[in-house]
Amino acid sequence: MNEETIRALLESVQQGSCSPDKALQELKDLPYENLDFARLDHHRALRTGQSEVIFCQGKQPDHIISILKHLGTKAQNVLATRLDYPTAEVILPHFPEAYYDRQAHCLLLRPLAEPTIPGRILIMTAGTADLPVAQEAWLTARYMGHEVDTLFDVGVAGIHRLLGQRELMDQADVIIVVAGMEGALASVVGGLVEQPVIAVPTSVGYGAHFQGLAALLSMLNSCASGIGVVNIDNGFGAASLASAIVRRIIKDR
Repeated sequence: MNEETIRALLESVQQGSCSPDKALQELKDLPYENLDFARLDHHRALRTGQSEVIFCQGKQPDHIISILKHLGTKAQNVLATRLDYPTAEVILPHFPEAYYDRQAHCLLLRPLAEPTIPGRILIMTAGTADLPVAQEAWLTARYMGHEVDTLFDVGVAGIHRLLGQRELMDQADVIIVVAGMEGALASVVGGLVEQPVIAVPTSVGYGAHFQGLAALLSMLNSCASGIGVVNIDNGFGAASLASAIVRRIIKDR
């Protein structure tokens, strides 16, 4: 769909020959932007409610810079995930307003805006070693416009640290639980609350945790109901799912 077609579509809406809903449906199917090495989906937010995010692992710095520039001209902000610090040092001089979080390995093209979507997401960790994954989830959820609360280092090794936080858990619409080792925190939380729980296993633990596989299997086999599980270390995926749940809750209210 080229510029001339878009203009004609807008004129048809103004003239009443095309409804706004039908025009929006047409716009959702706009083509991607071809950069030869990448095809940028500028209208993903229209279709899914979530704009395209750059997964940087394995990409060349000049490719990331080009994608950021092209996405940045058509979006209020852009999120880049799994961006290691040496690569970030190459990229940051090209974007003076950008913010890089070394713990989360994420870059924001511009500073975070204030939350705009009602509802609350709570991110919990079993231990401080889980913070990098939790921080990726936090940045992603905030980038998507959500209010986010955090509750760190409340793992089952000291369960009393968790039990005193019921009020904060009850205030959340969705809870993200980030845990390594045996991943037991997700089951405990799932047995305490009525909200959807998104469990994120992390690659934290001693030898037999198998880089997070032990936590993943524990979460998948949880006897607590209402728990969904994302991939190992996938804070971004957990926040994206939480965002979709909250937006649906708000839409149905």
